[in-house]
Amino acid sequence: MVITAAHSRFMVGRMIPTRHTEDLLLGMWELLQELGRVPRRLIWDNESGIGRGERHAQGVGAFTGTLATTLVRLKPYDPESKGIVERRNGFFETSFMPGRDFASPADFDAQFTDWLTKANARIVRTIKARPVDRLDADRAAMLPLPPVAPAVGWVNRVGLGRDYYVRVDSSDYSVDPAVIGRFVDIRADLARVEVRHEGRLVTAHHRVWARGQTITDPAHVAAAKQLREQFQQPRPASDPHDGLVRDLADYDRAFGLTYGGADQPAETLADGEVA
Repeated sequence: MVITAAHSRFMVGRMIPTRHTEDLLLGMWELLQELGRVPRRLIWDNESGIGRGERHAQGVGAFTGTLATTLVRLKPYDPESKGIVERRNGFFETSFMPGRDFASPADFDAQFTDWLTKANARIVRTIKARPVDRLDADRAAMLPLPPVAPAVGWVNRVGLGRDYYVRVDSSDYSVDPAVIGRFVDIRADLARVEVRHEGRLVTAHHRVWARGQTITDPAHVAAAKQLREQFQQPRPASDPHDGLVRDLADYDRAFGLTYGGADQPAETLADGEVA
């Protein structure tokens, strides 16, 4: 994902794992924090992760509302309307990518950030200036970052099944089996997956970007084995009469055979029988 300021041509960018709405908003928010200001307009392609037709994708409206900005979606098949960004993408493919190796997404971002620092300090032929020199003018026309960060990321609440795994995007992550059968809250960003029960953190994983992966914590496997063994052990037989012994005076009071107390004499009938 790349943001290019229209006036200065200043560029910020980073890699994101998918083009789902959650990851697009996470990436956008990180780049805006790096930029330090919020543009008054954000120009986007007409893609499903941001919205199509007349409606934004779910969560996009709340995101732009928190930033107090406007998101403009272009008509389909209209790359010329954001030609500045498209030309920068071509620039990256021909000037940054060739001859490089990347060990991980973090390594990619580190190399890309270092390269962008140099690229933003070079003179752009069309404006005959360095983007870094015109950045302050761009920022002055932008809005400040919101005092409260927008709600972004993957959020879900599920009842934890007996397999003690939860899914984020297309990958499964193990959870402490002690909370099987209870509701857990899942939150994930570009780097981390957290699972909480009643506000308490019960599981945390590094997020994997490959699709269809199963991430298992060995401690969860050991805990599940222990719980399984405890469940399979036979339980001691309980006394069938346990808890059924009762004071006989309770029956006397129930049938009115006393005046209300165990130490009071019973009522005697005329023929000498005890009532």
